[in-house]
Amino acid sequence: MRRLVPLIVAALALSACTAATEPDEPDIPSPFATCSPLESPGVAATEIPDISLPCFTGGEGVKLRDLRGPAVINLWASWCGPCREELPVIQGLADRADGRFTVLGVDIGDDRAAAADFATTRGVNFPTLYDREKQLLDELGLATLPATVFIDADGGMYVHRAAMDVDQLIEQMKKHTGVTVTR
Repeated sequence: MRRLVPLIVAALALSACTAATEPDEPDIPSPFATCSPLESPGVAATEIPDISLPCFTGGEGVKLRDLRGPAVINLWASWCGPCREELPVIQGLADRADGRFTVLGVDIGDDRAAAADFATTRGVNFPTLYDREKQLLDELGLATLPATVFIDADGGMYVHRAAMDVDQLIEQMKKHTGVTVTR
């Protein structure tokens, strides 16, 4: 019996570790589109951090370096006031993409239920990754949200570190991706 006690303790410890790594709240309905396919005609984004993040809707993770430009990646959270204002503007951009570029969101350090609820009430449905641990924010050296990453057709990257209105977003798209978007 004395030999079984350490085995039982080890088994319990291992089961606790595996339970902690499961995605939280997988049964929350997602308002977002799936993350595949995320295809644009350009070159892979070589300057973006080499990390994979899970799609908010589940399934395979998305390796950011596999994303092709031109693309826009918006980092946001439901608790971020400026993000709440900007996210519908980003949705408007996604609605006008017409296959010319990719728009992808990354929900940063957020509660899944709060993010899904916010997106549903604001009509936001473009593909979104889930980054509860703030990996991308940390890798980009950012401390605040929102932030928007622009990837051009050659794989180059520019990070805009503030919220944008429609006109600013159109200007930044042209400047950093070469893509003209109308209102």
